Amino acid sequence: MSRQPYRFPQARNPERGSGVFRLTVRNAMVPLDSEVKEECLREDLKFYFMNPCEKYRARHQIPWKLGLQILKIVMVTAQLVRFGLSNQLVVGFKEDNTVAFKHLFLKGYSGIDEDDYSCSVYTQEDTYESIFFAINQYHRLKDITLGTLGYGENEDNRIGLKVCKQHYKKEATFPSNETLNIDSDIEIDCVHLDLEAFSRNPQDWKNSSFFRLEFYRLLKVEISFQLKGIDLQTIHYRELPDCYVFQNTITFDNKAHSGKIKIYFDSDANIEECKDLNILGSTQKNTEYVLVFDAFVIVICLASLILCTRSIVLALRLRKRFLNFFLEKYKRRVCDADRWEFINGWYVLVIISDLMTIIGSILKMEIKAKNLTNYDLCSILLGTSTLFVWVGVIRYLGYFQTYNVLILTMQASLPKVLRFCACAGMIYLGYTFCGWIVLGPYHDKFQNLNTVAECLFSLVNGDDMFATFAQIQQKSVLVWLFSRLYLYSFISLFIYMILSLFIALITDSYDTIKKFQQNGFPETDLQEFLKECSSKEEYQNESSSLLSCVCCLRRKGSSDHLMLIN
Repeated sequence: MSRQPYRFPQARNPERGSGVFRLTVRNAMVPLDSEVKEECLREDLKFYFMNPCEKYRARHQIPWKLGLQILKIVMVTAQLVRFGLSNQLVVGFKEDNTVAFKHLFLKGYSGIDEDDYSCSVYTQEDTYESIFFAINQYHRLKDITLGTLGYGENEDNRIGLKVCKQHYKKEATFPSNETLNIDSDIEIDCVHLDLEAFSRNPQDWKNSSFFRLEFYRLLKVEISFQLKGIDLQTIHYRELPDCYVFQNTITFDNKAHSGKIKIYFDSDANIEECKDLNILGSTQKNTEYVLVFDAFVIVICLASLILCTRSIVLALRLRKRFLNFFLEKYKRRVCDADRWEFINGWYVLVIISDLMTIIGSILKMEIKAKNLTNYDLCSILLGTSTLFVWVGVIRYLGYFQTYNVLILTMQASLPKVLRFCACAGMIYLGYTFCGWIVLGPYHDKFQNLNTVAECLFSLVNGDDMFATFAQIQQKSVLVWLFSRLYLYSFISLFIYMILSLFIALITDSYDTIKKFQQNGFPETDLQEFLKECSSKEEYQNESSSLLSCVCCLRRKGSSDHLMLIN
């Protein structure tokens, strides 16, 4: 009588533990033989590489991680939208106050900044008037401002204005023969004008010798002061208001001595905890609801973090079983590609996203409670985590062959694209440095390395080409000719050659994936082992992860031939 192959009644779930399997036969515990161990391992591997729907059909295992991820997407997105609306109020309040300060303290401000500075003056009289205008406006602030502003203490813990001037050391001058002798050492003189000085002598401070400027050696005049404000618009959105400290600085820059003094206005806003808040209504209760919601998001992300970490740990245990079995039976090691198949990259992405969401939510709760004011760090954490969460949705779309083409093509082309970009980047950097040093004095877009890189990147994408050509100054014929050769060669090289090759690499990977989907993917050791399953059920070869099979393929071919395992 021929021996029937043994079929294990129900394979053990690899996510429920590991160890030596034992079978009860006639009330006696005996070790499983090698054939049963092999069949059990094969069943565990088959189950591990199933998608959630297949696992449910196979063993009616509820896909907890899938449901949790869907809930997390909704919760994290709602949290981000709520925080984004609150952050918009903060940014809008800062920007509105900066514009208001410029109109209040800058004489003749038109409402539009001149380049990187706010406005400029060209005569000594206009310079004095602008300085005195800013000081007088500070003194009359509470009578003229429309906002909830008050005076704040400067770095010396004094309320008032601090006026400093920088100038070269004074030496002998000889205006008759148009010579000038100045010591290059810089002197700094400062004076503090408090509110008491204004009240006692409203105009006497103007006659001080400090304000007798010697423009031929003057470098700059700097007026600094602090103002306090409160953002009351948050109350309409049922949030606690924020209190701000604005460190304002007005700089009259005369370093160039070109006959033009540039006036810069800088306002640095810091959020501080409001003291003695007494707000009636439902604002406090709404804040408590938001804190509870954030705490629930943290719990959801913590559960997702634990489940994904547990899955990775169990996958590593399963991989160890497979490696040991393969080494014992076939006397050789499994290739690196098959080793990496057990590391689910999507789980790693989810873990990173969960960690960022948990930290960002804690910061958000502290900001909501007015214990912290670091909006920028919180925005980066919550924004990046939400990005990763939505990118992770592609994993579930990848279970369908039609939607899986994008992921497969990206993964297949990524190594070649990175190598190609490394080579093209060297040429790009060369053009960047060349354009900066040659065209910088004659073109606004080439004045520093950052703007040069941005300008060249926009040219690669076909943006603003004519304006870049037209804005070059024709003061030097040699530079003008060089600019034409520079721009034409860069555009021709990157658009017609490098960009076309870049697209060709991706297209080639796409064609390879389409052929594999039609004719079948090349098989690795892991797949061949799974195909030997004694079960008559058909095993699905389509997968959610794509790995290079350079060391695994048992046929000749390009290193770009890939294999997909779920």
